[in-house]
Amino acid sequence: MTEHDRSAKLVRAYEHMLERVREWAENFEDKSVESLEKVLDEAKEKVEEVEELTREEADAVKGFVKRDLAHLADHLKLDKDLKDWLYIDLTLIEDELLDLLSKVADPTTVELLRLKELAELADYYKTGEVTGPGVLECVNCGERLHFTRPAHIPPCPKCHGTLFRRVTADSDSESGNDTNAS
Repeated sequence: MTEHDRSAKLVRAYEHMLERVREWAENFEDKSVESLEKVLDEAKEKVEEVEELTREEADAVKGFVKRDLAHLADHLKLDKDLKDWLYIDLTLIEDELLDLLSKVADPTTVELLRLKELAELADYYKTGEVTGPGVLECVNCGERLHFTRPAHIPPCPKCHGTLFRRVTADSDSESGNDTNAS
């Protein structure tokens, strides 16, 4: 299997897990952390089977989804909106994905996850991980990668760095050139 094939499988797994979280947010009365963990574990098992992922790959994808949800919850807690979190033109996001993120982004739902995972989550995104839509900035040189859909994080095209931070409208600072990653 090529690295491109592996990356595509991880992105599909991320999208599947995010879809399951949306369904949970819309349909389940139990909005506890335990309920969300159960949904993510079930989705993880499903993607292991369907996408033929190893347990380690599926665990990593689950971690990517939880990281992005926790970061989004932090942003929404400050009474910011989804557009500022994504920090990209919303017309670039597929309507279906935007709807999915909007429904998952219910602050009361995601806040439960954020509180539990806050201590475990780093502010950094690394090459090889999968991220949702938004803008990541290279910690080394400031180059920005724009993601309009879930995607594999490549090395920085400018300096080949592998460590990034999410850029939001309220965290924006003067930086280098932008690069479209997805």
